[in-house]
Amino acid sequence: MQYFVVMIDYGRRGREAIVDPELTRREVVARVASGEYANISFIHEIAESSVEDITEDVLAEAALPELGLTGADLQTNTFDHARDLRKHEPV
Repeated sequence: MQYFVVMIDYGRRGREAIVDPELTRREVVARVASGEYANISFIHEIAESSVEDITEDVLAEAALPELGLTGADLQTNTFDHARDLRKHEPV
């Protein structure tokens, strides 16, 4: 059996351990990414008789990917650069 424990820290109000045996890793990552799980103290994966701290892994997976420049962005940057160069030409 495998399940996840997500410990949420509410500060002075205390902590809450969310344990749902039907929750998959993908669902935990999705809930972290959506903001449903915030102020996370730790996330543990319990499988059989072992416990693994997977907090950093899940937070990294839940982070929004950095989007590279698209073709339109590159074209816009080229036009902006050309305009800037024209500004500094002698009159």
